[in-house]
Amino acid sequence: MYGKIVIISPDEKFTQYSKDVVERLNEDIDVIEGSFSVGLGKARKAERDGAGIIISRGGTGKLIKNNVSVPVVNIDFSSYDVINSLSRAMDYSHDIGIIGFEDLADAYESVRTILEKTFKASINVCTISSTREIEGCVNLLYKKGSRVFIGGHQVVESVESKRLDAVLIETGKTAIIDAIKYSHRLLEVQKIEKEKAAILKSIIDFAYDGILGIDQKGKVTVFNPVIQRLTGISYDDAIGELVDNVVENSRMTKVLKSGESELGEIQKIKGTTIITNRVPIIVDNKTVGVVATFQEVEKIQKMETHIRTKLHAKGHVAKTNFEDIIGNSSAISNSKAKATLYSQVESTILIQGETGTGKELFSQSIHNASGRRDKPFVAVNCAALPENLLESELFGYVEGAFTGARKGGKTGLFELAHGGTIFLDEISEMSMSIQARFLRVIQEKEVVRLGDDKIIPVDIRVIGATNRDLLKQVQEMKFREDLYYRLCVLTLEIPPLRMRKDDIHDLVDYFLMEKSRELNIKTKGIDHDAMARLLLYDWPGNIRQLENLVERCVVLSRDKEISVEVMDEAISGIPQLGRGEDYQYTEHEYDGKKGVLKQIEKDTIMNVLEETGGNKTLAAEKLGISVTTLWRKLKSME
Repeated sequence: MYGKIVIISPDEKFTQYSKDVVERLNEDIDVIEGSFSVGLGKARKAERDGAGIIISRGGTGKLIKNNVSVPVVNIDFSSYDVINSLSRAMDYSHDIGIIGFEDLADAYESVRTILEKTFKASINVCTISSTREIEGCVNLLYKKGSRVFIGGHQVVESVESKRLDAVLIETGKTAIIDAIKYSHRLLEVQKIEKEKAAILKSIIDFAYDGILGIDQKGKVTVFNPVIQRLTGISYDDAIGELVDNVVENSRMTKVLKSGESELGEIQKIKGTTIITNRVPIIVDNKTVGVVATFQEVEKIQKMETHIRTKLHAKGHVAKTNFEDIIGNSSAISNSKAKATLYSQVESTILIQGETGTGKELFSQSIHNASGRRDKPFVAVNCAALPENLLESELFGYVEGAFTGARKGGKTGLFELAHGGTIFLDEISEMSMSIQARFLRVIQEKEVVRLGDDKIIPVDIRVIGATNRDLLKQVQEMKFREDLYYRLCVLTLEIPPLRMRKDDIHDLVDYFLMEKSRELNIKTKGIDHDAMARLLLYDWPGNIRQLENLVERCVVLSRDKEISVEVMDEAISGIPQLGRGEDYQYTEHEYDGKKGVLKQIEKDTIMNVLEETGGNKTLAAEKLGISVTTLWRKLKSME
């Protein structure tokens, strides 16, 4: 019977009329007879069986409406019903009394002028609010001279019990048809409202936040599963209770009185730190309730980390681990051992080493061995970007911060590294102004985007790297002293390749395998003499320079073993630079090799400079060395 229309008829005539209408309209509507208390009982049963709308009339309809929760369409008497009943009453007497509820009195008043002109009769009206008043009205109107009475079923029974004449006012079929049509419209509205309520309930029940609502009396009306878990109180125990008895320090009654929202407030519920928003519900400028949302701080932090990782981790991932760093010499082993120790703490690290020694590999390995391994690893080369671009990349900016700023602004690299590690390579190249802003990031753990005044907290570990003597730059006023001491809480020195020549065999084997795979060129390895040639070099470009040489050898060997001849051809494009100052030549080496190597070095440098038209920056790039090293070599050649 769910969603059906049910008619509760107070008398036999109305029952017959209703059945006739239902049959004519071909409606699936039950017509049940019963007046007043009997009708109420039948209406309650229909409600339990799932009736959506109840149609009734007169006092029975009013009684049902006040005692059931489903909508009740009470058919009011029309002016036509009054005129019809008056016409019938005139057959008994011209002294007429009308007794009924407000709807009957209103129907009479609407046609009073017409009735007074049409009927030569004395008409008195008595309005009742309950059936208990019927007998009093009959006595009153009888004293006024009324000898025939018009009214509903109960009125007729009361009048006839006094042996007086009575006329039952009847409802026409048109009114029943109108009531049925109106009921269908109500059912449609009910359906829409129920769908909205179901959607709203689903949103509330499955919301990530705890949601608590109260009415204007401070009683709980909404209590979703999240707030149930936070408080440990069930829905049934909370609904209808005063909010202060359910949630400690909710402050919702204060918002109810003030009508002012309270947003982003921190409170505790059962020992859990919560961020809450309390908002008044205002209807017609009157506060009729309050709704509050509760978010666990710990979950907000986890969600923030998860979102940042999902949105930005792509391209900001550390790929190298300590076992990927090739070499077993004592120099590199000591560096790996120290770096492993550093990975277990959160202190800032300054990595120092020449170009090409693998400073970023160590930085990635430290990150992957730390508790931040699942968070972003953001690498920045401070020398690769001009000052203004580096600043906007590091700190981010808001829309309109400067000409050409991206619409909607941009998230800075410090923010992207939140929860993880930021690696700042060639940190010595940072300008003094950026150094000052960077110092604040390290000290305060917060960032302000360009063009903004909003402070954004960040949790990052900083690893800086340089191939320069930072302390010397501090003395020369090129690097901030306070920033230097913030950076070098832990220091790590990466040895140059000339200090770990025992690792060259392993490095060459690794690069041969990698380059053969990348280039899809098979190679049969490297012969003894060619390897011996490699051991004679200083490798100013360190491992990066060695990698480039091996790649060239793989291309030139073409499925053959790398011989001395292939090595010489490869060397012709790469400078054979002098040894480190601490290298001790043997007498045989000095006599047999020094002059040849120096001449190859000079010829190669001059050839590359000629190819680049004297552009030392481009020449240094082709030679695989820094511009500073090239200047030093040119000066030595002079």
